[in-house]
Amino acid sequence: MIRKLLMTTSALAAMTAAPLQADSFPEIEDLTLGFIKLTDMAPLAIAYEKGFFEDEGLFVTLEAQANWKVLLDGVIDGNLHGAHMLAGQPLAATIGFGTEAHIVTPFVMDLNGNATTVSNEVWDLMRPAIPSDADGRPVHPISAEALRPALEAFADQGRPFNMGMVFPVSTHNFELRYWLAAGGIHPGFYSADNISGQIGAEALLSVTPPPQMPATLEAGTISGYTVGEPWNQQAVAMGIGVPVATDLDIFATRAEKVLGLRADFVEENPNTVRALTRALIRAAMWLDADDNANRDEAVQIISRPNYVGADPEVLANSMTGTFEYEQGDVRPVPDFNVFFRYNANYPYLSDAVWYLTQMRRWGQITEAQSDEWFADVAESVFLADLFMDAAQSLVDDGLAPADAFPFDTDGYRAVVDHAIDGIPFDGRTPNDYIDSLPIGLKGDQRVMGTEVQG
Repeated sequence: MIRKLLMTTSALAAMTAAPLQADSFPEIEDLTLGFIKLTDMAPLAIAYEKGFFEDEGLFVTLEAQANWKVLLDGVIDGNLHGAHMLAGQPLAATIGFGTEAHIVTPFVMDLNGNATTVSNEVWDLMRPAIPSDADGRPVHPISAEALRPALEAFADQGRPFNMGMVFPVSTHNFELRYWLAAGGIHPGFYSADNISGQIGAEALLSVTPPPQMPATLEAGTISGYTVGEPWNQQAVAMGIGVPVATDLDIFATRAEKVLGLRADFVEENPNTVRALTRALIRAAMWLDADDNANRDEAVQIISRPNYVGADPEVLANSMTGTFEYEQGDVRPVPDFNVFFRYNANYPYLSDAVWYLTQMRRWGQITEAQSDEWFADVAESVFLADLFMDAAQSLVDDGLAPADAFPFDTDGYRAVVDHAIDGIPFDGRTPNDYIDSLPIGLKGDQRVMGTEVQG
């Protein structure tokens, strides 16, 4: 499998060996791109509304999708040319977890943008365990240790403790699991025979589509969830829940959503892919320009029913650099949504490796793999060369400054230790990282039945 991927990756990389002429036209001009109704679909909306797609010779139709599986299937079967995807989706599809298909990305849509929200009932049980600041407000970041009283209360009542996330390989699933595990709460394993992800779990995680999260919380079907915006702020506005952690608290500055494309589409349509990437880079630049000066306008655009379809005031809470926890507890979080700065759009191999480590940690990757395997899969999916080619062409055309892009990177971020558990992550040594995590599979361990063996 990996040999085949590497051969395909070599073919994709060869596309950048001979730069295209400035007047090279897209092979396909009419494109249909899918998205989920979330704030971080904004680069697509802005590229459309500001004419960046048309500038690149593309005529794009944007179509909202019911959920992440429908969106992925649409790309695989060709009903969609590409889509706003969870960063983990191309990786999981390529290695065959779920639907198998070689999906790639030349462009990261954004960094951060998620939060974990609990119901008012759970918050009332958590609050006594959380220290307060001088103004009586909860001190953030909040450890999942504070969730223990709620778990115990639910157990005493014979009630399952259910939490929602948006897709098995979503950032949201892995962030929620990371937060729980860092607080000593087991979020459960997957196995080859049981893909519920609930083997040995203290908190039962299951899939809920993002726009349905608040209603599902209000109905009591789940007692908390991890999702992107505006669905955490919607719970606050409705008075039904309290966000307790953002991904800035849990593990900040990683690829969140990406532009997902079939590998064969990329091979067959290099001019189209370059034009698409150029348009999205320009949209991302616009979104972060002048210290987010365009965000108010962006909020008005994406609030429309054909995009996110949420109250502009709710969208603005995160998009304009603030975040509301309890009603009235509004705090500055300028990097909650990042679309361009910090080299947000570059597909770092280390980000891909991190997702793969979490798939292995929780049993979605059922067997141990070498460090080289992690690197090979990352390189077969996160196509940094294609991004750099598009970025260089924008620099050459005077549409972007050269210092806006990491032209000197080797594809790996520096070692980071800012996660909520303080454990360092080095994308070059994924197995050492996996083995350093206190909860999760290690070494040659496998989940067999309900037991961890090895």
